Amino acid sequence: MTTPQPVEDRQTTPLTVDDIPGPKGLPVVGNMFDVPPERTIVTLMGLVREYGPMIRLRTPAGDRFAASGLAMIDDLCDDERFDKLVGDGQKAVRSFGRSAGLFTSDTDDPNWSKAHNILLPNFSQQAMRDYVPMMNDIATQLMQKWERLNPGEPVDVTADMTRLTLDTIALCGFGYRFNSFYRDTMHPFVEAMYGVLGESQKRARALPIQTKLRRGASRKLTENYRYMEGEVQQIIDERRRAGNVEDHKDLLSAMLTGVDKRTGEKLSDDNIVAQCQTFLIAGHETTSGLLSFTISFLIKHPEVVARAQEEVDRVLGTDTSLLPTYQQVQGLTYVNQILSETLRLWPTVAAFTRYPYQDAMVGPYLMPKGSSVTGLTIMLHRDPSVWGADAEEYNPDHFRPETRSQLPPNAFKPFGSGQRACIGRQFAMQEAMLVLGMLLQRFEFVDYLNYELKIKEGLTIKPEGLSIQIKLRSGRTTGTAPIAITTVPTNGQAAESKARPQRTGEGHNTPLMVLFGSNLGTAEGIASRIAQDGSDRGYAVTLGALDDHTGELPHEGALVVVCASYNGHPPDNADRFCRWITDSATPSDAGRRSSFFSLRLRQHGLGVDLPGRTDI
Repeated sequence: MTTPQPVEDRQTTPLTVDDIPGPKGLPVVGNMFDVPPERTIVTLMGLVREYGPMIRLRTPAGDRFAASGLAMIDDLCDDERFDKLVGDGQKAVRSFGRSAGLFTSDTDDPNWSKAHNILLPNFSQQAMRDYVPMMNDIATQLMQKWERLNPGEPVDVTADMTRLTLDTIALCGFGYRFNSFYRDTMHPFVEAMYGVLGESQKRARALPIQTKLRRGASRKLTENYRYMEGEVQQIIDERRRAGNVEDHKDLLSAMLTGVDKRTGEKLSDDNIVAQCQTFLIAGHETTSGLLSFTISFLIKHPEVVARAQEEVDRVLGTDTSLLPTYQQVQGLTYVNQILSETLRLWPTVAAFTRYPYQDAMVGPYLMPKGSSVTGLTIMLHRDPSVWGADAEEYNPDHFRPETRSQLPPNAFKPFGSGQRACIGRQFAMQEAMLVLGMLLQRFEFVDYLNYELKIKEGLTIKPEGLSIQIKLRSGRTTGTAPIAITTVPTNGQAAESKARPQRTGEGHNTPLMVLFGSNLGTAEGIASRIAQDGSDRGYAVTLGALDDHTGELPHEGALVVVCASYNGHPPDNADRFCRWITDSATPSDAGRRSSFFSLRLRQHGLGVDLPGRTDI
C-alpha cells in the first residue's frame, strides 16, 4: 500500500511546476490546440504515455496540470489540503441558474453542505431497497422492447441505455415519467438538457471574446435553461398541490420536507430546482455510459459472458417473469466485478479536478496555491504497479474480493474523491447490476459488425456507434418456481432467519456496551440487533451513540462497536469519539484502546469505493 510522504520527509529541494514535462505549445495560446475538445480524454491519455504521470499544459487562462501517479493521487485526495475545483463548463451551467446544484457548487457554498446533508439519507441501504421496484419498472420496459425486436434487427445500445437511465432517475428521484421507451423522439426536456450541456462544453474551451460573439447560441442556452427550470418547478408545484409530499420516499420529497440537522434550515425552491437538474443530468449520463461500455466489452469476451450467465441463472433463476429482489441483486457478485472492471478501464467520468488551499506537494512537485490539478482517473486505473502486467486488458478478476481488499485506498476512483465524491454511487451501481443481470438472464449479445471501440466525449465519455443484435436465450421460462436462493439479512429491517433465544431467570448480567456511529441508520440497526440479542442471552446491555459515551470505555464486561464511515470521515454521532481515541490516548489506556485505533485505521484508510460516477 502506498502512503503519501509528509512534506518534511520528501526531497530537500522539491521540484516546481517548471520541472513538469509537457508539449511545448504556441505563443499566447499555449497548448490550447493540442487538446481538441472532442478528444480531450483520449489526447490526455496519449500525453501521459509520452511525458509521464504528471504533465503541464499552458492555456490563455493559465497553466493546467494532469496527474495520474498513485502517490500524486494520494496527495490530491487529501481533503485537508485540496478541494474540488469547479470546471469552466460547470460554471457556465451554474451562471444561468438561480442557485447551484451539488455538481456545480463550490464546497464553501452553504447550499452545498445543506443539500448534501438533507439528501444523504436517500442513498442509505434501506433507500436502495425502496428503489428496487421502480428500477424494475423501467428495466422491464427495456427488456420488453428488446424481446419484441424482429430477428436480426439492430440495437443502438447507447441510445437505449440513455432512455433507461434517464427514466430511472426521474421515476426514483421525482416520481416523474419521461416515458422514453414510448416516444419516437426525445422528450423536450431532454432536448433542452442536451442543448445546455453541449453549449456549456463549448464555452469551457472558448475565449471570452468567442463566447460574446456567439449571441444566437447564448440566447438558445438561456431559452433551454429556462425551459428546464420551468418544467422542474412544475413537478415541484404538482407534488405540493397533491398534498401528499410526506407519502413519497424519493429525492424530491426529501428536498421539500428535509431540514439540515446542522443549520436547522430547509432548501429554497431555487436550490431544489438546481438539485433536480443536477440529478437528472449526472444521474443518467454516467450510468448509461457504464452499461454501454460494459456491453462493448462483453461482446468481445464470451468467457466472461458464460461465467456471468452461470451466476445470473443461479441467483435470479430462469423464470423471466420474476423480477429481481434487492437481495438477489446484491448476490450478483461477478456482475459487480464486470461493472467495476469496466469502470477501471473506461470510467465514464474519467477525471476529477482539485486545487490546493495553500502551496502543496503533489508527488515530488510543489504546486502553487489555487493551481488546477486534474486527477486523470482513467490512467491511474491503468498503472501496472497496482493492477499488474495485464493492467490494459479487460479482466473482471482484477476485482475478486481477495484482490480488491488489497488495493491501495486511492487506486480506484471512478466516483471522484473525498467529500465531493458522487453521492449517488450506490444508486448507480445497484441500477447497473440489476439491469445487466436482467439482460444476461434473457439475451445473447451478437457482435454482428465486429465493433471496434470509439470514444464519444461530452460531459462524460461513451462508446460511439455501438450497435449489436440480440438473441433470446434458450431455457427461459415464465411462471415457474424460482431457484431457491439463500441470503443473509444485511440490515435492521431484514427478517431474522431463526427465533431469538428466550431469557430464562435473571440471567448472568455480564455488562455489554454496544455503541454505534451511524448517519443513515444501517449501523445503528445492526447495533440494535446485537443489543437485543445480548439482552435475550442474559447480558446487562447499554446501547448508545459513540459520541454519547466519549471517555466512558468500560473496564469490565464486553464492548461492541458498530461504526460506518463516509468518504473516510466518521459519522456525525461518532466524530467526537474518534477525536478522543486519537488525541487523548495515554499509556494506561493503550490496551483498552488498541482495537479502536485499528477501527479508525479501517475508517480512514481502507474505505474501498463502490464503482461508478462523477465528482459531485
